[in-house]
Amino acid sequence: MKGNEAVAEAAIRAGADAYFGYPITPQSEILEYLMAEKPEERTGMIVLQAESEVAAINMVYGAAATGKRVLTTSSSPGISLMQEGLSYIAGAELPCLVVNVVRGGPGLGTIQPSQSDYFQAVKGGGHGDYKLIVLAPASVQEMADFVKLGFELAFKYRNPVMILSDGVIGQMMEKVELFDQQPRLTTFDPAWTITGKTADRERNIITSLELDPARQEKHNQKLQAKYRQVESHEVRFEKIECEDADYVLVAYGSSARIGQKVVKLAREKGIKAGLFRLITLYPFPYEEIFELTNSAKLFLAIELSTGQMVEDVKLAVKDRKRIEFYGRFGGMIYSPDEILSVLENIINEKS
Repeated sequence: MKGNEAVAEAAIRAGADAYFGYPITPQSEILEYLMAEKPEERTGMIVLQAESEVAAINMVYGAAATGKRVLTTSSSPGISLMQEGLSYIAGAELPCLVVNVVRGGPGLGTIQPSQSDYFQAVKGGGHGDYKLIVLAPASVQEMADFVKLGFELAFKYRNPVMILSDGVIGQMMEKVELFDQQPRLTTFDPAWTITGKTADRERNIITSLELDPARQEKHNQKLQAKYRQVESHEVRFEKIECEDADYVLVAYGSSARIGQKVVKLAREKGIKAGLFRLITLYPFPYEEIFELTNSAKLFLAIELSTGQMVEDVKLAVKDRKRIEFYGRFGGMIYSPDEILSVLENIINEKS
């Protein structure tokens, strides 16, 4: 399947109740697959093309308030339009899943792959002090698996979860092992969902608005405590050939796939290279990268951007070791040989 198709099929199988979205390259196949598959006939899942990305995210907001599994997908400019709604959803502590298949920017940019939405995803692209849990798939298999995981994390922490992919993973085709059909939710938690008013039950008002500054501060403190819990329990990463590595590449998503080949080529030439692959971009594995400073001589961050993730790598390393960055942008993609050449040049300069 294509990565985009895997997301769509996984959403059905994960027991999603509703999808609201709007077509934009390079993720339009998600909406197209769902429309063609007609999941309302398979599971009762609603699929609706909204009139805009702004409408889609607010439909997600309303549906999430009922305690159901709901999601939307888009690509960079469309995700920008959703930022206000995402801030509302995070402020209201509602679970939902958002998929961003990143394209090059800024502006309308190009429909080619990029990783330049890192800041937007992990630093809070909307207003206020909030966080999204951000997963970075590096394969079509993970595009499917992270839909199920994303819903689990969203409901565990009552927080929006973003799958930050890109045009490479979204458009490429690989074999996928799909999980079994999960049942749709039939119950809801009356403590935080819309329940309506009855003779023995008051309305549950869901909002992110609080005009009393003292109460708003208390709410923010509650959110920050939740984020600390996420940071303590949900860090995910993969270390490849890092045990004896002198030179550690740090990457996520499609760059990590390319980086894995770089490590293989480097090892064949006697260069002790390793790859630290981020699976969660938030929470970021600061401590796990810092541990590698005990053995590694140098870190090379690679990203299809002008250098966004590298700022967090620098925070993780804490000036203990040298950090370099190499990126391509505007939709250009580097080759493994290109990155290996960069690494060799850095090593030669150092020596």
